[in-house]
Amino acid sequence: MKFILIDKVISLESGKSIKTVKNVSLSEEYLADHFPAFPVLPGVLLLEGLIESAAWLVREKENFAHSMVLLEQARNVKYKSFLAPGEQIEYTIEVKTIEENVSSFKGFGESNGERIVEARLGLRHFNLADEKSSMAMIDSEVVDEMKKRWRLLRNKT
Repeated sequence: MKFILIDKVISLESGKSIKTVKNVSLSEEYLADHFPAFPVLPGVLLLEGLIESAAWLVREKENFAHSMVLLEQARNVKYKSFLAPGEQIEYTIEVKTIEENVSSFKGFGESNGERIVEARLGLRHFNLADEKSSMAMIDSEVVDEMKKRWRLLRNKT
C-alpha cells in the first residue's frame, strides 16, 4: 500500500514556507484497521503529512536535484487531537535551513482552527547514484515522477 498524504499545495514561498492540505476519506484502507469503531487518521500518518510537505519545499527549492528526500529526525512531536473521515488538515511548514544534503523545519497541522499535530523535522536529501553510479537511471525516474506529482499538487498539468 502506498500512502500519499498531501492532496494539494495551497501556498508556497520558495525556500521559506509551504501550506498543504489533506482530506481524510472513509475509503482510505488503513481506517478499517485503525480503531474501526472510531476511525481516525493514524498519528504516524499525521506526521508523514508534515514530512511530505517539508520534502516538497526541498524539491522545489533545489529544482528536484535529489531523488531521495527522507526523514532523518523528528523532534518535539506533539499530537493534540484526532482527525476523522470527512475532515481536512492544513499543514504549515517553515524552513529553518536548507543546505546541500540536509534541511530542518518546524511545522504543524490544523483542522477547523484547532492544532492537531506539530513537530520539528530534519530531512536528508541525496541521489542513489551518489553511492552506486548504476542507480542513476532510477534517480532520473524518481525525479520525473516527483515532478509529475508536483504539477498535480500545484494544479499545473
